[in-house]
Amino acid sequence: MLERIPLRERRDLIIAWLAISIAFTLIYVRGGVNLTNFLLLFVMSLVTVGVAFVLHELAHKFVAMHYGYWAEFRKDNQMLLVAVVLAALVGVVFAAPGATYVYGNATRQENGWISAAGPITNLLLCIPFLGLVFLGAEGILGLVGVLGLRINAMIAVFNMLPVSVLDGRKVLAWNPVAFGVIIAAAAGVLIWSLTL
Repeated sequence: MLERIPLRERRDLIIAWLAISIAFTLIYVRGGVNLTNFLLLFVMSLVTVGVAFVLHELAHKFVAMHYGYWAEFRKDNQMLLVAVVLAALVGVVFAAPGATYVYGNATRQENGWISAAGPITNLLLCIPFLGLVFLGAEGILGLVGVLGLRINAMIAVFNMLPVSVLDGRKVLAWNPVAFGVIIAAAAGVLIWSLTL
């Protein structure tokens, strides 16, 4: 499988993963924190945000490749910088780290499935994080679970917005029922996760 991810794409994914993890760490440490807690929060961000982001993008890639198209993630350096600076200065993360570009003329249905693959992956990732919530209850595992659950739901909801180049616009154009089910599930999980 790794042979299907060229070195440049791996590099872009790793850089975007690190930048997003740093941005989320910065919003968690607002008000000051010691080095040990900073490192702990950074590792938690790598596991929660990083995994959610990387698997979301790889889902687009591999579904596109399933249909016979080449697809590759490309980072957006300006947006990565914006994400880190906004997190540091304002305490808000606006993460649009790049995109997976699909090369070829996908049909509306193929494009719908390729676009839905990312948010569906985030919804599926909610399951193991939910398990951590129940296993860890009050401890660090529980915290990782809550963050992972919430972040995956947020990524799914954001990407399912039917605007601009986001996944939701392409899914809606392909199948309004699929769009409704995915965005409703993601919004439901997100709202529920905010009560934890």
